[in-house]
Amino acid sequence: MNTSYSISHMNPVEWSARCQLAALYRLIAYYRMTDLIDTHISLRVPDEPCHFLINRYGIPFEKMTASNLVKIDHDGRILESYDQGKKVNAAGFVIHSAIHHARSDVNCIIHTHTADGVAVSAQKHGLLPLSQHALKFYEQIGYHNYEGIALSLDEQQRLVSDLGTHRCMILRNHGLLATGDTLARAFHEIYFLERACQIQIKAMSSSELNLPDIEVCRHTAAQFNRKEVEPIIQDAWQAALSLIEHQQDEYCA
Repeated sequence: MNTSYSISHMNPVEWSARCQLAALYRLIAYYRMTDLIDTHISLRVPDEPCHFLINRYGIPFEKMTASNLVKIDHDGRILESYDQGKKVNAAGFVIHSAIHHARSDVNCIIHTHTADGVAVSAQKHGLLPLSQHALKFYEQIGYHNYEGIALSLDEQQRLVSDLGTHRCMILRNHGLLATGDTLARAFHEIYFLERACQIQIKAMSSSELNLPDIEVCRHTAAQFNRKEVEPIIQDAWQAALSLIEHQQDEYCA
């Protein structure tokens, strides 16, 4: 691993966080959840609750590195000399800063514009309980109405209010948003939400859909939220990382 950048510029804790976030960007690319240079993922800096890392705008997710990430505060100010000159997506700042500021339990946020995610976001009924993947989010997901490109600070309070205490939200006519107290949790949420949307779009081609009973839906959602799930989430994260382990020297640079 190339550590010269981390040793000369920042503490090891922040460098480790940057490496993990760069890996997450590459995994989102690996699972084909990118949209050219748009969409964004952020991570709160460990031990710095008012600061978070986000992508340097213009870098493809497939090529994200630890040194390409930018450390900003809730007002969008770039904080470190080694990050000066890097562009940050304005809409990314508006969305992520609002949630990080309002939700101390949220350390990682992922926002995507996948075709299936946007398709479901455009459907009046939203996410339907059509699959086990979707049942993870039954009565556990927020919805935010489209207000145009998220450039206005006025929208921040509505974003926070619509997310509520949920981990995930569907941005109407826009895309998906997932959060977690860890990178592993946020990745798990967006993976299942994206799969649920893919399944729904395919299932909608059927003339007749089968929906589980409400009691079963609620029971399954509770199963996904039991404490015993946490080790599974961590194992899934490590399994995903193994798919790009050959890129570690590159993304930790």
